[in-house]
Amino acid sequence: MHATVQPDLRSHTLGTRGALFMVADGMGGAAAGEIASAMATEVVLSDLDSSWCRAAESDPETFARALCLATEAANARIHTFATEHREHRGMGTTATIAGLLGDTLYLCQIGDSRAYLVRGGVARQITKDQSLVQQLVEAGKLTAEEAEVYERRNIILQALGPEPVVHVDRTSQQLRRGDTLVLCSDGMSGQMRATDIARIVDENPDLAATCRNLIALANENGGPDNITVIAARFEGSGLMAPEAAEAPEPATPMAQPVTAADRRISTGVLRVIFGSLAALLALYLIWAAIAKP
Repeated sequence: MHATVQPDLRSHTLGTRGALFMVADGMGGAAAGEIASAMATEVVLSDLDSSWCRAAESDPETFARALCLATEAANARIHTFATEHREHRGMGTTATIAGLLGDTLYLCQIGDSRAYLVRGGVARQITKDQSLVQQLVEAGKLTAEEAEVYERRNIILQALGPEPVVHVDRTSQQLRRGDTLVLCSDGMSGQMRATDIARIVDENPDLAATCRNLIALANENGGPDNITVIAARFEGSGLMAPEAAEAPEPATPMAQPVTAADRRISTGVLRVIFGSLAALLALYLIWAAIAKP
């Protein structure tokens, strides 16, 4: 868990319990936003440690369900805390959570932090903003260009904490060798386009430099907010090679259970190389091959 502006760069071989990446962007008066985002990352990690890491099963459906339940547990904890501490009523945080198992990312989304997947020089947003402006675009009341300058574009429809129950958007995304995942707060995504993200990822093989340059561009473009970004690149024989000029496909909604038959579990080596630059809260974790007793 990082709350500094120091870059970090690491490489890990993926274990049988997978990996976790998360960005939480808090909101609320005084220090309430910081408390909410810290609480969210703490609860998600603790809940997964006590459920997924100790589960007898290690199949995709168990993993996807554990991620969703951990997100809901974080909401319940923050909501209870705010109810018991009147000075923090209304506190909340976004949460973009990406869990990696085998060759597939399982995503849980609350709010308007984002996940992008970069492949073949193309960056595709693989989460959907839970925001007013996204709702208006989908209803045909705003164009994508109008949405970029819409005065109420920072209004989100959901966060962890304000309400006792949340609807977690669940999607999945199959990876290819060389894919790069970028998680970020709206302080970054609101100041650039997907083409900028793709260009910076492609120009910077070093992921710590990728993070620094993404934040530098957001600041150059007038970024008014704190900015958090995580970048992770996936390599190894456990992933299929991308086809020539293959762009990322849209994420798959997970309305139905995901079974082992739906998603192949890679048996080869899968390495995760990642960097981060955080002004808010970012969490990343590579689970060991064997869960703790």
